Amino acid sequence: MFLPSFESKIFVAHLDLHRLEYLFDLIRELVSREIKIQYKRSYLGVAWTIALPLTQLIVFSFVFKGVLKLDIPNYGAFVFCGLLVWNWFQLSTVQGAVAIIQKPELISRPGFPTWVLPIVFVTINLIHFLVSLPFLVMLLLFKGGVLTWWLLLLPVVIAIQFVFLLGLSLIVATTNVVMRDTQHLLSVILPLLFYMTPVCYDLKLVPASLKWVYQFNPLTHLLEAYRNILIFGKPPELTGLLLLWLLSMIVVWYGNRIFHQKSHTFIEEL
Repeated sequence: MFLPSFESKIFVAHLDLHRLEYLFDLIRELVSREIKIQYKRSYLGVAWTIALPLTQLIVFSFVFKGVLKLDIPNYGAFVFCGLLVWNWFQLSTVQGAVAIIQKPELISRPGFPTWVLPIVFVTINLIHFLVSLPFLVMLLLFKGGVLTWWLLLLPVVIAIQFVFLLGLSLIVATTNVVMRDTQHLLSVILPLLFYMTPVCYDLKLVPASLKWVYQFNPLTHLLEAYRNILIFGKPPELTGLLLLWLLSMIVVWYGNRIFHQKSHTFIEEL
């Protein structure tokens, strides 16, 4: 039956809304299921989210503040902020890489939108990040820190990191299906990248001759944006933030492109 153009647009819009509602419910259900699986029969449950960065904080405080005597004010909040951002990045990348190969029962279902799986793992680690954030604020205020109105820009930085990680997860998930070395390569690259990122030390301590290397690391700009807002109470550097946003859009565009180019081969590869 032919529908007039206006009614056709309403009909299409209704279908799109229905599809969006379905995808939202699907992602929410998968996120909920994965979190329950992660903490099944665990006494501490989601408290492990804070336990990991807290343990890292104790170790780095001992090494960099107690042994190496780094002169960084409020080092606890400084390094905890870096660890939260890094852990969200690292866990999303590692889990994103195996998001497809560990879910063959879902991939083989006709009509299942495989691209939601990397989103699920980035979202789970976003939740872990948000759960840990109040502890960072308490740590900051306990040491005399002050929260400013620049805190309103924090959701912007979080959104940029989410988009960047989503694109990166789509890339490593696709690559790992056709080349399983990807997950092993990540286990080599990520520890190196950790020390090439100012997570537990200040960028100001890096020699001027090496700082150009850090400018090519998007995590450096991301960390600086978080710390400017949360630790130093000032706005993030605008140029760095715009470059991060542009890079995130490019990464998610490229990730989406190669994922959909290869997704029809996933069942055969698995």
